[in-house]
Amino acid sequence: MTQTCICLLPTSVRQAHTDYCTQSRTDGVLSRSHAESNATNAFKSITTFTKILDSLLDGYDNRLRPGLGDRVTEVKTDIYVTSFGPVSDTDMEYTVDVFFRQSWKDERLKFHGPMNILPLNNLMASKIWTPDTFFHNGKKSVAHNMTMPNKLLRLMEDGTLLYTMRLTVQAECPMHLEDFPMDSHSCPLKFGSYAYTKTEVTYIWTRNASQSVDVAADGSRLNQYDLVGQTVGKETIKSSTGEYTVMTAHFHLKRKIGYFVIQTYLPCIMTVILSQVSFWLNRESVPARTVFGVTTVLTMTTLSISARNSLPKVAYATAMDWFIAVCYAFVFSALIEFATVNYFTKRGWAWDGKSVVNEKKKEASVVKKNNAYAVAVANYAPNITKDSALPTITKFASTDPNKTMAEVKPEQNKKTFNSVSKIDRMSRIMFPVLFGSFNLVYWATYLNREPVIKDLHPSK
Repeated sequence: MTQTCICLLPTSVRQAHTDYCTQSRTDGVLSRSHAESNATNAFKSITTFTKILDSLLDGYDNRLRPGLGDRVTEVKTDIYVTSFGPVSDTDMEYTVDVFFRQSWKDERLKFHGPMNILPLNNLMASKIWTPDTFFHNGKKSVAHNMTMPNKLLRLMEDGTLLYTMRLTVQAECPMHLEDFPMDSHSCPLKFGSYAYTKTEVTYIWTRNASQSVDVAADGSRLNQYDLVGQTVGKETIKSSTGEYTVMTAHFHLKRKIGYFVIQTYLPCIMTVILSQVSFWLNRESVPARTVFGVTTVLTMTTLSISARNSLPKVAYATAMDWFIAVCYAFVFSALIEFATVNYFTKRGWAWDGKSVVNEKKKEASVVKKNNAYAVAVANYAPNITKDSALPTITKFASTDPNKTMAEVKPEQNKKTFNSVSKIDRMSRIMFPVLFGSFNLVYWATYLNREPVIKDLHPSK
C-alpha cells in the first residue's frame, strides 16, 4: 500500500523522498563507521600506553633513586591545608589535614606518546621510586584509603613526576604558657627524608614562600585560636648517620580571650567586689561579715582549681595564675581586715558592757532601798508625824528613783555601739583603688604584647 501511494505521487516528490532515504542510510553508515573508528583509536591508544608503561617498567629498579651516582635528587614540595585544628593545650599538639605534594624528575621514565602528561593511579606508585618522606614532629599520621587510597600520580614525557597524597597529621606544638590566655604560639610542621642525606636527596619549595603552604579559606577548625598566618623555611639537622635536609612550616596562632574572660576573669572580679561589700556593714554584724569573707575565699579557691583543668601541669605561673593569686590576696585581706576590726570592737564593747551592768546593779539596789523606806513609812505613819526628820526621808524616797533614772538615761544615750571603725573607713577607699590600679596595669601589660613574626604570610 505504501509503495502504491508513493507511485501515485508526482515525480518531483518521489525523487525528493528517494534522496532523503538515501542520505539517511549514508549518515547512519558514517556514524557507525565514526564510532567504530573512535573505538579503534581508543583501543590503539590504550595499547600504546600499555606498551609505554611496560617498556618503562622493563628493567626499572624502584630500589634505586633517580640520578644515583650522578646527581642529587631534588624533590619539590608544597602543602595545601584543607583543615587546621583542633589544637590541644593539654597534650601540646595539633591536627592538620593536608594535600601533600611532591615532584621530582626520573630520567628512566621518559616516554614519547600521543599525550604529554600520563595520569596514573596509586598502583603505579608502588612500582616506581618515591621519596621516603616522614614528619619529624608527627605523633600520628594517617593516609586516607577510602574508598581507594587518596593518591595522585602524574607522569610527564620528560620524566617529571607529581605525587600527591591526602594526609591527616597529628604533630607536636611546643607551647610557652607564661602569657596564657593572652598568648601566641608557632606550631611547626617538619618533614624530610628518613634515609637519604642531603648529598643524596634534597628538598626545596615548589613555589615562593607565600604560596608553598596554602590554607583553605574555610580550613580553620579552631575555637580558641585565630590562625594569624604561616611561614616556611628550610634547615639542616645533624645526626650520627649524617646531615639531612628538613623543610619547616610554622602556623602562627593567637588565642581568643573571650572564653576566659567570661569563665574566669569576670567571676574573679565580681568575687573581689563582693568581698569589699563587707566594709560597709556594721562592725557588730559578725555573722554577715563572716559569711562574706569565708564564702568569697572558698569561691576564689574553686575558680583557681577549675582554671587549671584545661592546662598542662607546667611548673611556672601563667598570666591567669597571677591574676587569680592577686584576687585571692584581696579576698583574704578583706577577711583579715574584718578580723582586725572585730578584735578591737570586742574590747571596747566588753568594757562598756561592764560599766552599764554595774550601773544597772546600782540602780536596782537604790530602787530596792527606796521601796523599803516607802513600806516603813506606810506602816508607821502615826509615829512619823511626830518626827520631823521622817518627812524628809519620805520625800527623798518618793523622788530619788526618778532622779536616779534621769541620771542613768543620759549616760546610756551618750554610748553608741554602731560606730564605724577607722579601719573600715580606710579600707572602703584603699581596697577599690588598689584593685582598680592592678587591673589597669595588668591588662595594659598583657594586651599590648604582640609577637614579632618575620616573613609572616597571613592566612586567607
